[in-house]
Amino acid sequence: MIKAAIYGLGRWGNRLVESVRNSEKIRIVKGISRTPEGHREFSEKTGIRVVSSFGRVLKDPEIDAVVLATPHSLHHKQIMQAAAAGKHVFVEKPMTLTRKTAEKAIEACRAAGATLGLGFNRRYAPAFLEMMRRIRAGEIGDVLHIETQQSGPSGYRLKPGNWRASRVESPAGGMTARGIHTLDSMIHIAGPVSTVYAYSDRRKLSPEVEIDDTTSMLLRFANGVTGYLGTVFVTGDLWRVHVFGTNGWIEMRGDTDLIACGVEGAPERITLPAVDKERAELEAFAGAVAAKQPFMVPPEQAVNEIAVLEAIVKSAGRGKPVTIS
Repeated sequence: MIKAAIYGLGRWGNRLVESVRNSEKIRIVKGISRTPEGHREFSEKTGIRVVSSFGRVLKDPEIDAVVLATPHSLHHKQIMQAAAAGKHVFVEKPMTLTRKTAEKAIEACRAAGATLGLGFNRRYAPAFLEMMRRIRAGEIGDVLHIETQQSGPSGYRLKPGNWRASRVESPAGGMTARGIHTLDSMIHIAGPVSTVYAYSDRRKLSPEVEIDDTTSMLLRFANGVTGYLGTVFVTGDLWRVHVFGTNGWIEMRGDTDLIACGVEGAPERITLPAVDKERAELEAFAGAVAAKQPFMVPPEQAVNEIAVLEAIVKSAGRGKPVTIS
């Protein structure tokens, strides 16, 4: 059992706390917020004390790890501080907002012997796990092309002044909130991205909400696989990963539904039982800490994801492809 503190008690921070309330592998024992007085109801409900000082929590010998559910721009500094204090780190996606800071954060954790976990809960979706099993078993042959979409109505819920409505915190439209999950899936399947060609626009969101709402990207991977990734922040919910191979294709729509099709014959539909993805990822993090596993996501994949984010912004601004070295 590891004991963790969570920094950031917004909607998602509360979800992470709730997911492991009865876990035998990880227990969240302290919360951190700039305004502890605003979380009295949370403390009464969970029994978790909320404090304002991250520094003091990092000095607490009873805390093994920190869970970061804070604004994206703060992640780099907080990871560095936690690693320097000898704490393991689980950080929500995106890990940082620049490739340079991602590399520094990874090196800090490596130097400190701290486990670094990233909040890609979709890696624990039953449909994705089964998709990966089938791909790795060669059921669709060699992967040629991947199409993904993660979209939804989140943009309509953004309020002016909210950090998620800031272009600094949320570059490339809905990528940091939604699309980065499908990007992670693509990189997990096909390896690092080498070239990005992107379009990104604000089509429907009000001027007071700074970010784009419609972002489309063409990707080429280092191994020659091609891909398309789209995220629309002002539409109905859709989570889709569609992988095409030389022997057929396989598509996931949501956490539990798969469709597989060979070169011949009708598509096969597979429905899998649901799981608590957030509990699964946090318990996997606790297991990695116990096993002294340094990184839950390979560092080269983690850095490439952030490099792609930067490339999307550059490509959309320049109107031409951007190569990732």
